Amino acid sequence: MEPDKRAVRRRFLAARNALTPADVTNAAAALAERALSLPELAHARTVAAYVSVGSEPGTLTLLDALRARGVRVLLPALLEDNDLDWGEYTGEDSLARVQHGGKMALLEPAGERLGPQAVTGADVVLLPGLAVDTRGMRLGRGGGSYDRVLARLERAGARPALVVLLYDTEVVTRVPEEPHDHPVHAVVTPSGVRRFSAP
Repeated sequence: MEPDKRAVRRRFLAARNALTPADVTNAAAALAERALSLPELAHARTVAAYVSVGSEPGTLTLLDALRARGVRVLLPALLEDNDLDWGEYTGEDSLARVQHGGKMALLEPAGERLGPQAVTGADVVLLPGLAVDTRGMRLGRGGGSYDRVLARLERAGARPALVVLLYDTEVVTRVPEEPHDHPVHAVVTPSGVRRFSAP
């Protein structure tokens, strides 16, 4: 019997919560270096990404490096129904801290909203997650926001590279999977890159 997704999520979240600020900072620098070496990111004009919160693998260093390369970076804004709108990242001063009910506060783009469809123009979509397995199946946090994004990409016929950013210990043999789950093309961790299929 497949392990319960909620129990698996709790286990990965507990491990993240045990990390020190120094662990998170050091991993973020290594993660950015590895991610920036990806050919998909080297050639991307538009990247849909996200701002890490808490003990998530850090993304701000990577976002700033992409911008410095001239890449257009789109960031999500959570809607009431858990879908995602998008806005452009133009530096840390373009972010606003937004509290969504009882959930954690998120850093979201403060400027113009581009609509949920904006993600379909991305060459690469960087996905948050808690784990990925050897088949490329991603375990998310359970809110369903990125399931909607992936379904929207599929409906639009868009085929960006799907890349998940994780800690080394979060690449595992198998995660629980449901019929709507989509595999990613690659995972980037502080120690390297693992590919699952070509975009």
